[in-house]
Amino acid sequence: MNETVRGTVEMSAAMAILGTIGWFVVLSGQPIMDVVFWRCAFGALTLLIICAGLGLLRNKLSLRIIGIAALGGVAIVVNWLLLFSAFSRASISIATAVYNTQPFMLVGFGALFFAERLTLTKLTWLAIAFAGMVLIVQSAPDAGDVGTDYFTGIVMALGAAFFWAVAAIVTKKLKGTPPHLIALIQVCVGVVMLAPFANLSQLPVDTWSWSMLATLGIVHTGLMYILMYGAIQKLPTHLQGSLSFIYPVVAILVDVVAFGHRLHLSQVVGATAILIAAAGMNLGWTVWKGKPPVASPHPIK
Repeated sequence: MNETVRGTVEMSAAMAILGTIGWFVVLSGQPIMDVVFWRCAFGALTLLIICAGLGLLRNKLSLRIIGIAALGGVAIVVNWLLLFSAFSRASISIATAVYNTQPFMLVGFGALFFAERLTLTKLTWLAIAFAGMVLIVQSAPDAGDVGTDYFTGIVMALGAAFFWAVAAIVTKKLKGTPPHLIALIQVCVGVVMLAPFANLSQLPVDTWSWSMLATLGIVHTGLMYILMYGAIQKLPTHLQGSLSFIYPVVAILVDVVAFGHRLHLSQVVGATAILIAAAGMNLGWTVWKGKPPVASPHPIK
């Protein structure tokens, strides 16, 4: 098996795993704060074993590197809290579609803080995504189909995308640092950050809840990172970007099959518009003549 084929298999598996995360979050039956805490705790243990096995713990990191990684960890943890909270309010499908406005958050940061030029093509993709967002916001969900606070769920998903972009910007400062080590620092930050707020005095008593929480940490964090980072090292950026859209497709299918959520036509059109615009931004599709934007690698989830 050549490098490209192996990388494609790894990236596809990583994105498929990520697409099922909403199912495990909802079926764990635990408060979101506890879910994220245990994801970080099980993830930290898994990544510690992985880093030790790869010999990465012998790397000497400066306080600056640790501090930057920790800052990214705060953003990642807030991202998870907001996204997981959005699932029960706006449904997994809608929250995931809105969450994929991430590339536009990065474009905004680039224009504001790094003086990057906003091309007509970028603005066109942004306009298409905004139109999709308007369609989603204006769609009234069926009574009892999703949570009672639909609009809040959409805002939470947007907030999650914002903090994902913050983490991506921060992570760019860590070029050359082993990604598994960055992920380990970030989930350790999550454990420390959330320990005072997690309900540790009343732990889950059933095997089902523990299996859901352990899977979120071991599979959706440790294993997913191994697969994704392995794929990133083997694949060109445009192929990484293409395969990353397996994630929202799987998430929407899980929502339909496992929870029976059906989107209205306007929601389908809105979600499709956002995903197409995000694909165009990630993959450098051109709408107008001119130099295409450079696709950016898919950061950690």
